[in-house]
Amino acid sequence: MATLSHEALRRMIEKFGGCDEYFTEMINAGSLLTHGPFEKYYLISEAAPEKTVWQLTGGKADLLERAAFEIAERGGIGLDLNMGCSAPEIVASGAGIAWMQKPSEETRSMVMRVRKALERSAACGKKRLRLSAKIRLGDEGFSDDGFFCFCEMLSDEGVEMITLHPRTRRQKYSKAPHFSYVQRLSEIMHKRGVSVILNGDVCGAESAAAALEKAPLADGIMIGRAAVQKPWIFMEIKRALSSEGRDRTSTSYENTLSTADLYALAFDYLQDLKIYQPKEFWRTRMQRFFTYYCQNFSFAHYCRTQLLNSKDMDEAQMRLLEYFEKVPEDRYVKIRIF
Repeated sequence: MATLSHEALRRMIEKFGGCDEYFTEMINAGSLLTHGPFEKYYLISEAAPEKTVWQLTGGKADLLERAAFEIAERGGIGLDLNMGCSAPEIVASGAGIAWMQKPSEETRSMVMRVRKALERSAACGKKRLRLSAKIRLGDEGFSDDGFFCFCEMLSDEGVEMITLHPRTRRQKYSKAPHFSYVQRLSEIMHKRGVSVILNGDVCGAESAAAALEKAPLADGIMIGRAAVQKPWIFMEIKRALSSEGRDRTSTSYENTLSTADLYALAFDYLQDLKIYQPKEFWRTRMQRFFTYYCQNFSFAHYCRTQLLNSKDMDEAQMRLLEYFEKVPEDRYVKIRIF
């Protein structure tokens, strides 16, 4: 979710009731500590500060420890160690899933040092932040014993929540995630008081229900890119999976629909980009957003190409409006609210 899960997207999601927790973009520990010109933008949490989880990454334990202490002063729910990102540039820097491939004691030491940094912050009167980690199954040659031992090590060192994307480092999205590992991990971690969150391929109420059928003990679902396309997805899933949603079988379909104006949503998003992101990021953030948002449209490839080739946000806004003038039926989307 790099370049995506920033304040502008959170504000868009909040229009539809929001979600339980917002994980920030990956905050690089070294860059944060040098207080570069762009780092402050990664620390904005105005939309829902009480629901913010700070996602931290880096390749050196000492920098992660110092950055964790600095971040802990900002409140929120918790601090998350990203050990799941498999982007080549992240892995090459020693961050992301590289932590699952390092000697166990090195990773154990890093987690311990971050936990102690959070404890020191709490001892100074700041709110105690929950420590969590996002992981994958490991590299292609991972073993069950190695994977579950790694997770037990995280628990031993104070990790209170684990988000599992049940794919290997190189496994692509064409193959289904192995949700059975989420279920097995939940069975083990619940005995230790650790929550387990399911992540991967959830793009609506039906896929959420299908995933939970395979991992019914999961404590929650993490959603990524699907929230860019459908910022109402959290509301949709919550209501569909609630007892009220499941019991409303007699309610007519038309009475369970709401309408979203896709142009108005995109317009507000672009305005928020100008407020909450540096000018140097505007075009790339816009392009990344429309890569997924355009999946709502009948002529998704055409519209995406037009928007991604716009020289700036004003031109993109104009081209989007022109698209809806040509295809007016795409502007408003019906949302199932159950």
